[in-house]
Amino acid sequence: MSLDVTTDKDTGVAVVTLDRPDRLNAIDLTTRDELVAAWRAFRFDDAVRAVVLTGAGERAFCTGLDRDAVVPQPGSPYMTDDPLLRVGPKSNDLWKPVVAAVTGMACGGAFYLLGEADFVVADPTAAFFDPHTTYGMVSAYESMLMALRMPYGEAARMALMGSAERLSARRAHEIGLVCEVTEPGAALAAAVDCATVIAGYPAQGVQGTVRALWAAREAALAQAFAQAPHLIALGNLPGERQEELFRARRRAFRTR
Repeated sequence: MSLDVTTDKDTGVAVVTLDRPDRLNAIDLTTRDELVAAWRAFRFDDAVRAVVLTGAGERAFCTGLDRDAVVPQPGSPYMTDDPLLRVGPKSNDLWKPVVAAVTGMACGGAFYLLGEADFVVADPTAAFFDPHTTYGMVSAYESMLMALRMPYGEAARMALMGSAERLSARRAHEIGLVCEVTEPGAALAAAVDCATVIAGYPAQGVQGTVRALWAAREAALAQAFAQAPHLIALGNLPGERQEELFRARRRAFRTR
Protein backbone atom coordinates (compact mmCIF):
# COMPACT_ATOMS: atom_id res chain seq x y z
CA MET A 1 0.00 0.00 0.00
CA SER A 2 1.28 3.47 -0.87
CA LEU A 3 -1.49 5.22 1.04
CA ASP A 4 -2.07 5.12 4.78
CA VAL A 5 -5.61 5.81 6.01
CA THR A 6 -6.51 6.05 9.69
CA THR A 7 -9.86 7.01 11.18
CA ASP A 8 -10.62 8.26 14.67
CA LYS A 9 -14.19 7.16 15.27
CA ASP A 10 -14.44 9.38 18.37
CA THR A 11 -13.63 12.62 16.54
CA GLY A 12 -14.89 11.66 13.09
CA VAL A 13 -11.56 12.65 11.48
CA ALA A 14 -9.75 10.49 8.93
CA VAL A 15 -6.09 11.12 8.11
CA VAL A 16 -4.95 10.18 4.60
CA THR A 17 -1.16 10.01 4.20
CA LEU A 18 0.69 9.69 0.92
CA ASP A 19 3.18 7.08 2.07
CA ARG A 20 6.00 7.01 -0.48
CA PRO A 21 8.66 9.14 1.21
CA ASP A 22 11.45 7.42 -0.75
CA ARG A 23 9.80 8.81 -3.92
CA LEU A 24 8.99 12.20 -2.33
CA ASN A 25 5.37 11.00 -2.18
CA ALA A 26 5.07 11.12 -5.96
CA ILE A 27 1.87 9.52 -7.21
CA ASP A 28 2.08 6.40 -9.34
CA LEU A 29 -0.99 4.72 -10.80
CA THR A 30 -1.39 2.48 -7.75
CA THR A 31 -1.40 5.49 -5.43
CA ARG A 32 -3.84 7.25 -7.73
CA ASP A 33 -6.21 4.30 -7.58
CA GLU A 34 -5.88 4.09 -3.78
CA LEU A 35 -6.73 7.79 -3.43
CA VAL A 36 -9.78 7.42 -5.63
CA ALA A 37 -10.88 4.39 -3.61
CA ALA A 38 -10.41 6.28 -0.33
CA TRP A 39 -12.45 9.30 -1.45
CA ARG A 40 -15.21 7.04 -2.74
CA ALA A 41 -15.25 5.00 0.48
CA PHE A 42 -15.55 8.14 2.63
CA ARG A 43 -18.76 9.03 0.79
CA PHE A 44 -20.42 6.00 2.35
CA ASP A 45 -18.77 6.16 5.78
CA ASP A 46 -20.89 8.33 8.05
CA ALA A 47 -18.32 7.94 10.83
CA VAL A 48 -15.93 10.10 8.79
CA ARG A 49 -17.02 13.73 8.95
CA ALA A 50 -13.75 15.48 8.02
CA VAL A 51 -10.49 14.45 6.36
CA VAL A 52 -6.87 15.55 6.68
CA LEU A 53 -4.54 14.92 3.73
CA THR A 54 -0.77 14.89 4.25
CA GLY A 55 2.47 13.30 3.07
CA ALA A 56 4.89 11.02 4.90
CA GLY A 57 8.34 12.26 5.87
CA GLU A 58 9.80 15.75 6.08
CA ARG A 59 11.02 16.30 2.52
CA ALA A 60 7.78 16.51 0.57
CA PHE A 61 4.01 16.62 0.75
CA CYS A 62 3.82 15.42 -2.85
CA THR A 63 5.89 15.96 -6.00
CA GLY A 64 3.18 15.13 -8.51
CA LEU A 65 3.11 12.22 -10.92
CA ASP A 66 5.91 9.69 -10.50
CA ARG A 67 8.05 10.05 -13.60
CA ASP A 68 8.53 6.28 -13.71
CA ALA A 69 4.79 5.71 -14.00
CA VAL A 70 3.75 4.20 -17.32
CA VAL A 71 0.45 5.77 -18.37
CA PRO A 72 -1.37 3.83 -21.13
CA GLN A 73 -2.86 6.16 -23.74
CA PRO A 74 -5.45 5.62 -26.49
CA GLY A 75 -4.11 5.93 -30.02
CA SER A 76 -6.31 8.95 -30.72
CA PRO A 77 -5.22 12.50 -29.79
CA TYR A 78 -8.86 13.23 -28.99
CA MET A 79 -8.90 10.79 -26.07
CA THR A 80 -5.70 11.52 -24.15
CA ASP A 81 -5.92 10.40 -20.52
CA ASP A 82 -4.58 12.62 -17.74
CA PRO A 83 -3.66 10.18 -14.95
CA LEU A 84 -4.31 12.67 -12.11
CA LEU A 85 -7.44 14.38 -13.36
CA ARG A 86 -9.71 12.41 -10.99
CA VAL A 87 -7.30 12.08 -8.08
CA GLY A 88 -8.88 14.68 -5.77
CA PRO A 89 -11.85 14.50 -3.39
CA LYS A 90 -14.19 16.85 -5.29
CA SER A 91 -13.57 14.95 -8.53
CA ASN A 92 -14.93 11.89 -6.73
CA ASP A 93 -18.03 13.65 -5.38
CA LEU A 94 -16.79 13.77 -1.79
CA TRP A 95 -18.44 16.78 -0.16
CA LYS A 96 -16.88 16.35 3.25
CA PRO A 97 -14.26 18.92 4.30
CA VAL A 98 -10.65 18.13 3.41
CA VAL A 99 -7.79 19.98 5.12
CA ALA A 100 -4.30 19.64 3.63
CA ALA A 101 -1.22 19.62 5.89
CA VAL A 102 1.90 20.44 3.87
CA THR A 103 5.48 19.79 4.97
CA GLY A 104 8.33 20.15 2.49
CA MET A 105 7.85 20.32 -1.27
CA ALA A 106 4.48 20.52 -2.98
CA CYS A 107 4.88 20.80 -6.70
CA GLY A 108 3.42 20.00 -10.10
CA GLY A 109 0.73 17.37 -9.84
CA ALA A 110 0.42 18.00 -6.09
CA PHE A 111 -1.80 20.92 -7.12
CA TYR A 112 -4.52 18.51 -8.24
CA LEU A 113 -4.84 17.60 -4.56
CA LEU A 114 -4.27 21.05 -3.06
CA GLY A 115 -6.66 22.55 -5.59
CA GLU A 116 -9.45 20.34 -4.25
CA ALA A 117 -8.62 20.71 -0.56
CA ASP A 118 -10.82 23.17 1.32
CA PHE A 119 -7.87 24.88 2.98
CA VAL A 120 -4.16 24.36 3.53
CA VAL A 121 -2.09 24.39 6.73
CA ALA A 122 1.68 24.53 6.22
CA ASP A 123 4.87 23.76 8.08
CA PRO A 124 7.55 26.49 7.75
CA THR A 125 9.46 24.10 5.46
CA ALA A 126 6.64 24.02 2.90
CA ALA A 127 7.69 25.12 -0.58
CA PHE A 128 5.40 25.36 -3.60
CA PHE A 129 6.48 25.35 -7.26
CA ASP A 130 5.42 24.15 -10.69
CA PRO A 131 8.26 22.76 -12.86
CA HIS A 132 6.25 22.06 -16.04
CA THR A 133 7.64 24.83 -18.24
CA THR A 134 11.22 23.97 -17.30
CA TYR A 135 10.78 20.55 -18.89
CA GLY A 136 8.88 21.63 -21.99
CA MET A 137 5.40 20.88 -20.66
CA VAL A 138 2.22 22.91 -20.47
CA SER A 139 0.99 23.61 -16.95
CA ALA A 140 -2.72 23.39 -17.68
CA TYR A 141 -4.86 21.73 -15.03
CA GLU A 142 -2.42 22.64 -12.27
CA SER A 143 -2.24 26.34 -13.10
CA MET A 144 -6.02 26.49 -13.64
CA LEU A 145 -6.59 25.15 -10.14
CA MET A 146 -4.01 27.48 -8.61
CA ALA A 147 -5.43 30.52 -10.44
CA LEU A 148 -8.60 29.99 -8.39
CA ARG A 149 -6.66 29.76 -5.09
CA MET A 150 -4.26 32.69 -5.37
CA PRO A 151 -3.93 36.05 -7.13
CA TYR A 152 -3.57 35.69 -10.90
CA GLY A 153 -0.11 37.25 -11.01
CA GLU A 154 1.19 34.88 -8.35
CA ALA A 155 -0.30 31.84 -10.11
CA ALA A 156 1.17 33.01 -13.41
CA ARG A 157 4.59 33.65 -11.92
CA MET A 158 4.71 30.24 -10.25
CA ALA A 159 3.63 28.45 -13.45
CA LEU A 160 5.93 30.38 -15.77
CA MET A 161 9.07 30.48 -13.61
CA GLY A 162 9.11 26.70 -13.40
CA SER A 163 11.81 25.19 -11.22
CA ALA A 164 13.75 28.47 -10.92
CA GLU A 165 11.62 29.67 -8.00
CA ARG A 166 9.87 28.25 -4.99
CA LEU A 167 7.10 29.88 -3.02
CA SER A 168 7.87 29.80 0.69
CA ALA A 169 5.28 28.98 3.34
CA ARG A 170 5.46 32.60 4.45
CA ARG A 171 4.75 33.97 0.96
CA ALA A 172 2.06 31.35 0.36
CA HIS A 173 0.37 32.57 3.53
CA GLU A 174 0.64 36.20 2.47
CA ILE A 175 -1.17 35.55 -0.81
CA GLY A 176 -3.84 33.25 0.63
CA LEU A 177 -2.75 29.88 -0.75
CA VAL A 178 -2.03 28.80 2.83
CA CYS A 179 -4.30 29.80 5.70
CA GLU A 180 -1.86 29.03 8.55
CA VAL A 181 1.87 28.54 8.97
CA THR A 182 2.54 26.53 12.12
CA GLU A 183 5.56 26.00 14.30
CA PRO A 184 8.05 23.49 12.85
CA GLY A 185 6.65 19.98 12.85
CA ALA A 186 3.15 21.05 13.87
CA ALA A 187 1.27 21.24 10.55
CA LEU A 188 -0.40 17.85 10.79
CA ALA A 189 -1.54 18.40 14.40
CA ALA A 190 -2.91 21.83 13.52
CA ALA A 191 -4.81 20.43 10.53
CA VAL A 192 -6.24 17.62 12.67
CA ASP A 193 -7.32 20.18 15.29
CA CYS A 194 -9.21 22.16 12.63
CA ALA A 195 -10.77 19.02 11.19
CA THR A 196 -11.84 17.90 14.67
CA VAL A 197 -13.68 21.17 15.28
CA ILE A 198 -15.43 20.95 11.91
CA ALA A 199 -16.30 17.28 12.39
CA GLY A 200 -18.05 18.22 15.64
CA TYR A 201 -20.64 20.32 13.80
CA PRO A 202 -23.83 18.89 12.23
CA ALA A 203 -22.70 17.11 9.08
CA GLN A 204 -25.46 18.31 6.77
CA GLY A 205 -24.63 21.97 7.30
CA VAL A 206 -20.90 21.37 6.90
CA GLN A 207 -21.29 19.33 3.72
CA GLY A 208 -23.73 21.83 2.26
CA THR A 209 -21.22 24.60 2.91
CA VAL A 210 -18.42 22.63 1.22
CA ARG A 211 -20.69 22.09 -1.78
CA ALA A 212 -21.67 25.77 -1.90
CA LEU A 213 -18.06 26.93 -1.78
CA TRP A 214 -17.09 24.59 -4.61
CA ALA A 215 -20.12 25.68 -6.65
CA ALA A 216 -18.68 29.20 -6.67
CA ARG A 217 -15.64 27.86 -8.50
CA GLU A 218 -16.68 24.87 -10.57
CA ALA A 219 -18.32 26.64 -13.53
CA ALA A 220 -15.14 28.58 -14.30
CA LEU A 221 -13.03 25.48 -13.70
CA ALA A 222 -15.16 23.33 -16.01
CA GLN A 223 -14.78 25.85 -18.84
CA ALA A 224 -11.03 26.09 -18.27
CA PHE A 225 -10.58 22.31 -18.06
CA ALA A 226 -12.35 21.91 -21.42
CA GLN A 227 -9.44 23.77 -23.03
CA ALA A 228 -6.67 21.90 -21.21
CA PRO A 229 -6.30 18.77 -23.41
CA HIS A 230 -5.83 20.83 -26.56
CA LEU A 231 -3.32 23.17 -24.90
CA ILE A 232 -1.31 20.21 -23.63
CA ALA A 233 -1.38 18.44 -27.00
CA LEU A 234 -0.19 21.59 -28.78
CA GLY A 235 2.40 22.76 -26.27
CA ASN A 236 4.08 19.68 -24.79
CA LEU A 237 7.44 18.64 -26.17
CA PRO A 238 7.81 14.96 -27.14
CA GLY A 239 8.39 12.70 -24.17
CA GLU A 240 12.01 11.99 -25.09
CA ARG A 241 12.83 15.69 -25.15
CA GLN A 242 11.08 16.24 -21.81
CA GLU A 243 13.23 13.47 -20.35
CA GLU A 244 16.40 15.07 -21.69
CA LEU A 245 15.48 18.37 -20.06
CA PHE A 246 14.61 16.60 -16.80
CA ARG A 247 17.95 14.79 -16.68
CA ALA A 248 19.77 18.06 -17.38
CA ARG A 249 17.76 20.03 -14.84
CA ARG A 250 19.42 22.88 -12.99
CA ARG A 251 19.66 22.55 -9.24
CA ALA A 252 19.77 26.28 -8.47
CA PHE A 253 16.56 28.02 -7.42
CA ARG A 254 15.48 30.95 -5.31
CA THR A 255 12.82 30.90 -2.62
CA ARG A 256 10.65 33.93 -2.11
